[in-house]
Amino acid sequence: MKRTIISLTAAAAALAAVTGVAALAAPGDGAAAAPASGTRLPVQRSTLVCPAPSSSEVADTTYTAFAPPGAAAGADTKKGTAQLQPAGTVADSHGNPAGKGGKDAKDGKGKGKGAAAGAGAPQTVPPADTKPVVPLQQAGKPVTAATDSPDAPALTGSADGLLAPGWTVQQTTAVAAGSGRGLQGLTCTAPDTQFWFPGVSTAAGRTDYVHLTNPDAIPAVVDLELRGKDGALTESGGGEDITVPPHTTVPVLLSTLTNSAVDGAALHVTARSGRIGAAVQAADAKTGGDWLPPAADPAPSAVLPGIPADATDVQLVAVAPGDADADVRVQLATPTGLITPAGLDTLHVKSGMTTTVDLKDITKGEAGSLVLTPSGDGTTAPITAALRVLRGKGDSQEMAFIPATRPVEARGTAADNRAKGSTLTLVAPEKGKDATVKVTASAGSGGGSPVTKTFTVKGGTTLAVQPPQPSGLKGSYALTVEPQSGGGPVYAARTLALPQGGLPAFTIQPVPDDRGSVLVPTAGQDLSLLTR
Repeated sequence: MKRTIISLTAAAAALAAVTGVAALAAPGDGAAAAPASGTRLPVQRSTLVCPAPSSSEVADTTYTAFAPPGAAAGADTKKGTAQLQPAGTVADSHGNPAGKGGKDAKDGKGKGKGAAAGAGAPQTVPPADTKPVVPLQQAGKPVTAATDSPDAPALTGSADGLLAPGWTVQQTTAVAAGSGRGLQGLTCTAPDTQFWFPGVSTAAGRTDYVHLTNPDAIPAVVDLELRGKDGALTESGGGEDITVPPHTTVPVLLSTLTNSAVDGAALHVTARSGRIGAAVQAADAKTGGDWLPPAADPAPSAVLPGIPADATDVQLVAVAPGDADADVRVQLATPTGLITPAGLDTLHVKSGMTTTVDLKDITKGEAGSLVLTPSGDGTTAPITAALRVLRGKGDSQEMAFIPATRPVEARGTAADNRAKGSTLTLVAPEKGKDATVKVTASAGSGGGSPVTKTFTVKGGTTLAVQPPQPSGLKGSYALTVEPQSGGGPVYAARTLALPQGGLPAFTIQPVPDDRGSVLVPTAGQDLSLLTR
């Protein structure tokens, strides 16, 4: 394959950073956890990390960065900047990325501590290029960069000033052949100290890596814990004390953390010092590959939006991380209302364990969303969950993941939408609580004018629509989702389908609230909420 799309260096040169030109609107009062009183203002700085996209020689990756425009009440009038830069990679003493095998890693079977399971002294491989990649030029218009390099690094970066609120970066990779072939998509994640990934696997045929990326100038120390249907799977000490140096990524093969080959496991990532971004890349020889983003924090209820109408198999993995068992009611929000899947009124999830259910072709030709709520027996133990979704049959199957996600309280964004292949799913999970949602298609990355359309979602239903497109669209565009006041809660997801011959290649990204604003505490209170 001739590798001529664009190198990361060329992308940086083509997309040299310039200042932002638009102010951003302060979202509504429900955008983020904050003090009970104060003044709501846009965040002043947003940080994101994008994991290394693919080591395949036949993979093409596009990065799309976007910040919504608007008129910000009380916003700083200073201009903003935004960019991502390559990160280094922690490797074992033979130069193998952590957990990927080789002599020290014992072909992926090592069980030692540290960055590389079973490895000798780990070393940091610096990025081949430290120039900015995917800087954002102005609010309201996406900017893109592309690479087909198998050595494309992880990226870390931030947006400040007027570009910080709602800053979103989408990483989309098309893999033409091999394990993990198909479409792999991920909304680059904000760093945090804790993540849950229900739906990971160490079973034969699956290769799951968790990518741990440190965007900060101080080291982070991370613990990994795997849980299955019988409890802890992680071998003693196998996932503890993983050091992630500053501005560096550590990929860890999950099968190196346990002797058990288990499908339907859950991974818990905890940063005991510092903070990291985390995402799981899953590859399967038969069903392709995709990114599994972090699930919403454990809570008594969970919503998993965006199951395609033509899904041929859906697998649910739920985990109860607390001290009590959870009994949850399982419902599918269809276009006409909430229904209970046959034979699955309630789901029992034992404390500290996972439960896996094969929902088969649950949507039966109509798009839907899964809604998990307490069963009504008085128990409200927290859970979190994810779905593995298959489209196609036989040798032409492709998989994607849908984690439990947060509601869109003020605004959410999905970048990298194309002229064909995008579907927006909106769900109002509470019966009787309809929602009105404003959806705006941005200008295209290569030209076009924004278009806005309003949708009404009946309470207890899922609405899957072809989203509006910019007039005169050239390139890709972003969608912003804004629930209007007075309605019920809304959850959203975006499906991007880009078929590869007879393969129904697709990827699904949840669209949670962008947490683009905070309540600024009154004088004398903690001001740390101004950064996300």
